Amino acid sequence: MDRGGCRLSGGGGGDSQGGGVITLEDLESFTEEQPTVGDGALEEEGEAMEDEEQDRLLHYWQDIGRVHQVTVPQDMAEPIQQLTTNTERGQDRENVPFTLITRKEKCGDVLYEKRCYEKANWACVTVHEGTYEQSICLGFMKLMRYICQQNSSGHYLGMTIPIVTVVCMDESRSILSREVTVAYYLPTQHQDQPPLPLDPDIIMQEWPATIVYSRSFSGVTDEHSIMNELNMLAEVLGLPEDRLHNPFIVAGYTSPAAANRNNEIWFLERQ
Repeated sequence: MDRGGCRLSGGGGGDSQGGGVITLEDLESFTEEQPTVGDGALEEEGEAMEDEEQDRLLHYWQDIGRVHQVTVPQDMAEPIQQLTTNTERGQDRENVPFTLITRKEKCGDVLYEKRCYEKANWACVTVHEGTYEQSICLGFMKLMRYICQQNSSGHYLGMTIPIVTVVCMDESRSILSREVTVAYYLPTQHQDQPPLPLDPDIIMQEWPATIVYSRSFSGVTDEHSIMNELNMLAEVLGLPEDRLHNPFIVAGYTSPAAANRNNEIWFLERQ
């Protein structure tokens, strides 16, 4: 591991959205001599509703993006809809597998977990924007395109969690580096032969087996909150400042644009 979403609501569709409600009388009026016309009208209506839903989701993401000074382009409409549709259909999000080694608790609260993550293939994109928020949002959008058919298989690959971001502190150890790597774990069925990305900015990496110390936190993930969480994990581990080794991992279990996120900070055990 050296280097290298908006919570979506389905809404849409149904009688409450207006547009061609078909009554019993309408159905009775279709004759065997006119199947193509009826089918064509229904198909057009379905396409119109799909376009409306796609536009609605895109505008929602664009509104969220503006909060973080991120532009969500028009070509994100289809990946956003694909990810939303698969989520609403109840498609399971695969968790990155790990073996729990130990867990440290105090008064019922989990202070940290020590885990082992096995060797695995990840799709990675390195981004260097003005803020951490901008970097993770833009990196995540690139990975969404890869997940949603913009890959050599031409198929939706399936969502895995967490999406992880590799971060480093600068030499002063007081601020985060502006360059981050956002990474997506390939689902189990694609681990042996990962589909290749069409985007040249995305590279496939095989990360070695790694021991991590993980601590969960909620809320936004900006530079201030990450530095606080890094320091808190170092404190519960009893590590002096000079024992903190770059890089670190921010693991996100919800979209980078979600208002209240479920996250973890990972320290990597130096081999």
